[in-house]
Amino acid sequence: MPWKFASLGTLLAVAMLSGCSTATNESATDPVTTTDTGYSRCEAKAAEFTIGKQASPELLEQARTRAGAQNARFLLPTDMVTMEYRSDRLNLNTDANRVVTRVNCG
Repeated sequence: MPWKFASLGTLLAVAMLSGCSTATNESATDPVTTTDTGYSRCEAKAAEFTIGKQASPELLEQARTRAGAQNARFLLPTDMVTMEYRSDRLNLNTDANRVVTRVNCG
């Protein structure tokens, strides 16, 4: 019977100590903000330079890079989009002539 108490005590001690350990992969020198998925977070303000410009693959890549986004896309007024929010995705909304009118993340 005493071995049951000793085993239970050891198990309880291990469980409590495992809760005390912390794992972090964040460094003080890395200014990039990451999401829970590990991707960098989009900063739409950095891509506002695209407003008023004609949509092109080069412009999309420049905006994605400056915003720190993992993904980027152009959205036409007629495009259907899902309601999912992804903080690592940059959206460049365009008018019917494919001129960027709005920049947001999501």
